[in-house]
Amino acid sequence: METPMALRALVPPDRPSVADQVFETLQTGILSLELPPGSKLSEVEVASQMEVSRQPVRDAFYRLSKLGFLVIRPQRSTTVSLISEAAVARARYVRTALEVETVRTAAETLTPADHVALAAMLSAQEAAKDAQDKRLFHQLDDQFHREICHRAGIGFAWDLINENKAHMDRVRMLSLSFASPQVLSDHGEIYDHLVRRDSEGAADAMRLHLSRIGDLIERLRGEKHAWFESEVTL
Repeated sequence: METPMALRALVPPDRPSVADQVFETLQTGILSLELPPGSKLSEVEVASQMEVSRQPVRDAFYRLSKLGFLVIRPQRSTTVSLISEAAVARARYVRTALEVETVRTAAETLTPADHVALAAMLSAQEAAKDAQDKRLFHQLDDQFHREICHRAGIGFAWDLINENKAHMDRVRMLSLSFASPQVLSDHGEIYDHLVRRDSEGAADAMRLHLSRIGDLIERLRGEKHAWFESEVTL
């Protein structure tokens, strides 16, 4: 059956659209806490500072609100959302389900060359910790998890994890001033099980690693109470 209208082939853009660039810039600012929870944003001011029209800013605001990172009150204000423990708990559930199975597969499939590459990442992460470079440490943290997925031949799992983990990222970034040594230790434990091809040990280590965010929230709530929503965790 023929399509009832003529359709043109789309030409992929050479770079992200203006709206995508505004979205990515604002999302990065929110996840890195450069735009802290409760910060007020203005379409006019964002458009002026980024030298774009208001429409792509409006589009980016809408996308961020659907993800739960902006609270838009028409004719009143737009603010960066407070950290939701329920959203973090949901993200942790999805991430744990995927990554526990990922490391089981990785323990059985990774090669010695893969082990060497992961060890180099851990060394780089340790250097970032010693240099107190939180942004780089966070990037290397993600890289370690991402590479396990890709090197195990299941990169699609990381795509799903990346789509669902954003609400964990603000907590992780906020906790790096005290949690980096534990993160690095957990990564080392996961790595050791992968090298020994101990799939169940790797799964247990990953599950414990991801579960620690509950303790992080409990501590951070006491230090940054105003940044968290008042709600019961799932």
